Amino acid sequence: MSQMDVRQRVGYLVKQVSQAFRGACEERLRELGLSMSQYAVLRALADAPGAPAAELARRTFVTRQSLRDVLAGLTRAGLVSVATQPTTGRALPVTLTDAGQSLLDQAHGVVLDVEERMITDLPPGEVEQLAALLTTCARNLCVRRPPGRTKPAS
Repeated sequence: MSQMDVRQRVGYLVKQVSQAFRGACEERLRELGLSMSQYAVLRALADAPGAPAAELARRTFVTRQSLRDVLAGLTRAGLVSVATQPTTGRALPVTLTDAGQSLLDQAHGVVLDVEERMITDLPPGEVEQLAALLTTCARNLCVRRPPGRTKPAS
């Protein structure tokens, strides 16, 4: 396969868009003192208040160790609070502080601005179609299939 062929492959293009999106977000979030990983954790906490660290790691696609490092920084900055006692089981719930929610609101606006820039030349119908196609791609990769099976069972 030639180099040109590789650059037209869907997987390559998805990675290219992902890297460009992350880089553009990181650049803008830096002005707020946040990284994309920190934003992702704040966003996950807004979506799942009181989630334990293991759940946050799953939602943000990072390892527990990486999440611990991110949470430590967010805690030091007063943006999140980790309970000292579990409410159920052994997991300690994590919550956004008021300062964390305020910064998340600003950061979310930044990320939406970057997303708008990314899709600026696409007609609304194509944006919806792209979202649907990417959702299908993600679902296909999350479904476990027997070896050799290329399509979901009907």
